[in-house]
Amino acid sequence: MKVLAINVGSSSLKYRLLDMQNEIVIAKGACYEIGSPNSAISYDAQVNARVFNREKAPCRIDNCEEALERISNNLLDKNTGVISSLDEICAIGHRIVHGGSIFKDSVLIDAEVIEKIKQLSHLAPLHNEVQVDAIKACRKIFGTEKKEVAVFDTAFHSTMLPSAYMLPISFEYYEKHRIRRYGFHGLSHKFVCEKYADITGKNIKKIKIVSCHLGGGSSVAAVRHFCVVDTSMGFTPLDGLMMATRSGSIDPSVITFIQKEENLSVDQVNHMLNKESGFLGVSGISGDAKVVGRAADEGHERAILAYEMLTHQLVKLIGGYISVMNGCDAIIFTAGIGENHWSLRSKVLENFAYLGVKLDKTLNKAMVERKEGRISLPDSKVDVFVIPTNEELMVARDTRRIVSFERTKNDDENVCSYKRVNGL
Repeated sequence: MKVLAINVGSSSLKYRLLDMQNEIVIAKGACYEIGSPNSAISYDAQVNARVFNREKAPCRIDNCEEALERISNNLLDKNTGVISSLDEICAIGHRIVHGGSIFKDSVLIDAEVIEKIKQLSHLAPLHNEVQVDAIKACRKIFGTEKKEVAVFDTAFHSTMLPSAYMLPISFEYYEKHRIRRYGFHGLSHKFVCEKYADITGKNIKKIKIVSCHLGGGSSVAAVRHFCVVDTSMGFTPLDGLMMATRSGSIDPSVITFIQKEENLSVDQVNHMLNKESGFLGVSGISGDAKVVGRAADEGHERAILAYEMLTHQLVKLIGGYISVMNGCDAIIFTAGIGENHWSLRSKVLENFAYLGVKLDKTLNKAMVERKEGRISLPDSKVDVFVIPTNEELMVARDTRRIVSFERTKNDDENVCSYKRVNGL
């Protein structure tokens, strides 16, 4: 069964074509800066033992439909393509950023689902609308009979109790506008928790995990018995930890103070908090963790401060979540910073020696560049792992699950011929 997993951002479209029988990536790529004069496309595939790698070749791409047309042409190319017909793709999975309180699981896409995703666009204006455009574009290019599945980044967090997701403001705002904590990076948190259980052989329904997704956007989740108890991102992905260019949580009065003193509009304040804060705002150098890290190593005071602030915030969050769960079996680091910045991991974890956390310094330094494994010593009372995330695989898995379930209900429907996998 071949599944096309699509991950659309505000100006990019990443994809992977996977053979779900063995969960092998057949081809992958991305379209960058869609709608910009600087748009480009990449494509990676292996055909008959030959590897094709086109990285960020300039290419005029004005919208999602054009991006998907170029992607389909690459997949079908006589020399470098990996399929002979679009019919070989059994289903398409879409990562949808915001499912609100409506979608608590992945769902087969129909006209009603599209409308509901569109209605939630005010909660994720940079993402949901363009993701609806991608769904509609897929229908044009791949045909309306092709099964499409919406996989929501917020769904994994739907197990939070009201005491965790409600905000201490007038209840009428929740009733009128559904203002509450939703959480994001759900696909990533879910993937690394499942992967940890697979690696260790532990029953995921009986363990407590603090999952740290640290990248350009960052969040931490407390996962008890495979249910999210709390997470650091809230109503929007701006909440929680300081990030590349996002402020994370700050005193709300700081916002109104700056707005008044600097005579800024709401849009200008929003831009400042999302695009000019975090690592970029504190360091004054860059929002790129690698750049800031190198500057910190060279003694740049504000770059050092940025890393110290992130370390302090992580310690507070991890410690708080361990308390909320009344214990912890594992701490997991993932995403660009979590997977590669061994010194940050070391500084964070030394604060949990009192819980019996023992870091293997040699393993910790070696566990970079998408390597996967344990970085704690055998006698550590809490496991510490680095697990590279794979959100596209999660999209493909859920697409397989939903479509397989639909197939069993409609065995006479000629959708696609394949066997159920892993009991699905």
